[in-house]
Amino acid sequence: MRPSLLDPLFSSVAALPGVGPKTAKLFDRLLGQDEARVLDLLFHLPTGVVDNRLSPTIREAPLDAHVVIAARVAEHRIPRKYSNAPLNVLVEDDNGDDVLLVFFRNNFDWVLRALPVGEIRWFSGDLKLWNGHRQIVHPRVLDAAALKALKEREPTYGLTEGLHQRNVAKAIDAALAKLPDAPEWLDATLLRREQWPAFAPAMRTLHSPVSPMDLSPDTLARKRLAYDELLSQQLALRLVRAKMRRLRGRPTTGDGRISGAIEGALPYSLTNAQRAALADIRADLASDKRMLRLLQGDVGSGKTIVALLAMATAVEAGRQAAMMAPTEILARQHFERIEPMARAAGMRAALLTGRDRAAERRATLEGLASGAIDIVVGTHALVQDNVAFRDLSLAIVDEQHRFGVHQRLALGEKGEAVDVLVMTATPIPRTLVLTYFGDMDVSNLTEKPAGRQKIDTRAVPLERIDDVIAGIQRAIAPGARAYWVCPLVAENEELEVAAAQERFEDLQKRFGARVGLVHGQMKGKDKDAAMLAFQRGETQVLVATTVIEVGVDVPEATIIVIEHAERFGLAQLHQLRGRVGRGSQKSSCILLYKGPLGETAKARLSILRESDDGFRLAEEDLRLRGEGEILGTRQSGLPGFKLADLSAHGVLLKLAREDAEAILEQDETLTSERGRALRLLLYIFGRDEAVRLLRAG
Repeated sequence: MRPSLLDPLFSSVAALPGVGPKTAKLFDRLLGQDEARVLDLLFHLPTGVVDNRLSPTIREAPLDAHVVIAARVAEHRIPRKYSNAPLNVLVEDDNGDDVLLVFFRNNFDWVLRALPVGEIRWFSGDLKLWNGHRQIVHPRVLDAAALKALKEREPTYGLTEGLHQRNVAKAIDAALAKLPDAPEWLDATLLRREQWPAFAPAMRTLHSPVSPMDLSPDTLARKRLAYDELLSQQLALRLVRAKMRRLRGRPTTGDGRISGAIEGALPYSLTNAQRAALADIRADLASDKRMLRLLQGDVGSGKTIVALLAMATAVEAGRQAAMMAPTEILARQHFERIEPMARAAGMRAALLTGRDRAAERRATLEGLASGAIDIVVGTHALVQDNVAFRDLSLAIVDEQHRFGVHQRLALGEKGEAVDVLVMTATPIPRTLVLTYFGDMDVSNLTEKPAGRQKIDTRAVPLERIDDVIAGIQRAIAPGARAYWVCPLVAENEELEVAAAQERFEDLQKRFGARVGLVHGQMKGKDKDAAMLAFQRGETQVLVATTVIEVGVDVPEATIIVIEHAERFGLAQLHQLRGRVGRGSQKSSCILLYKGPLGETAKARLSILRESDDGFRLAEEDLRLRGEGEILGTRQSGLPGFKLADLSAHGVLLKLAREDAEAILEQDETLTSERGRALRLLLYIFGRDEAVRLLRAG
């Protein structure tokens, strides 16, 4: 049960004074919650600070800044009836300087009543120059009482349509009043050394900036709260780790006959990194402790073969193994790659997805329950209630950060003491591995198999798109294949699909039926058909959204064009580039960008051109963008940070990790005085459920 002391923080934003049901829905949207809580609002930090001191004259008021001015209403410029033009009000001061106040689609009657000609009023807003004239769009109109009540400096917050700064500031003031006086959960020596304030005063300070410097992640208040968040997360990871160590495993030891046959049939030798990862995995399987291991490798580093050899070890021991992939395309592809090798070595493999025919599905379920099927590859269909195994001992989750925690947990519970291996083709920077996967052991595949060619990567301005299309025309004439990836549109899949559809139609005019289209909103069977046509060479240009980012394997594809490359992160660009260079032909990646490029985008494209090391690129991506975007935490089920910023607070992470270890060594059940206070911390940062669920990775 959550301690009652925290109840005010977990109450709905709708219960705050001045927030009715309609406004509460806007706060839900702003804060990304089904029902926003007071705590969510407190975690919505200011993005800026405005100076509300009155400017002596209009001439002295700074342009492109927030200003407060006093002026006399000189003239109303009312638009013609039925026109969409704004209402303009001209105001001037005693020096004869004037400002045009612009009101779009507003309640014009109210404006005219509030601003009678000849009266002096005070106006607050952003002063800009438009067509050589000073103007303020939708100023706040103040009377003498409102001016007196105005704070000298006010924070500004991120908004959503329908919410204004005043709504958010008023709600946050009400939320701050609900902060409880909680017992201190941090070590007294640490607090004294770092000179950090207590939790509630730190939160109040963050919402009361006086200058832009107060918004820096380096302030004492922000560091204090970032440390709280990091400590809560490291504690949760260690509690999970401790629980995993207490759970008995089942030793699984193979005799090498199946894995030896698979390895002997490979047309290449395993890399040293693959051998080391396999040794780690087999040692985990053979121990009486549960395995929870992360296998991460760059594009084309050979994770699939390591996974197959691990599954072979389970089958050699008379047990079963399952591999779960996030999409049907990826599951099908894994199966097509794995099944022939498995069959040749004497293993029976099956595919299970949500689209199997009833008879196929029934046969697969019977085979898993009876043990007639040794290994199964599938989507989240594997975790449905009616899927039962005779003896599942190894669960492999591919691209695991794309699954919700519940799905990962469910696959691990389909057998007795199941060992779990999670894989990712997006190399994760070391700090993030320790942050998100601190409860796991880690194996890295840092080498690429022999024969992999470097991909020629070029950045080309969008104005030269016709040259790029002409180049594709020359390449596909003798039979080459090309991907054309459409721009990422700010997490709006519908707009992305529209962009892909438009580019598809445009290229179709040039290449006719040789162009295919694949995007996330297509039906599964249509997506598969489009991919299959491309694999067979029936289409030679595949227009796609980022649905092809992970795992799609067409060795004949030698060109990838990434449109509006400046909108993508480094790790994602590298993943997309990895769709080519999989065969013996020379491959190229064209980064089409719209200039002028900002410093970050310029750095990103430059680094990508000079390096194909996914681990280095991931570190650079973290430096340039921050951790949330790399792993796509909003979509992934991973806990995104609200107050901590790893690029600024990386040092605090190490401190929090050491602190969490020391706490649990002395007080494993968090029942001491400090332990009970730390339980409050876990609730505040939503780690209470994580403690139960993180077990699956």
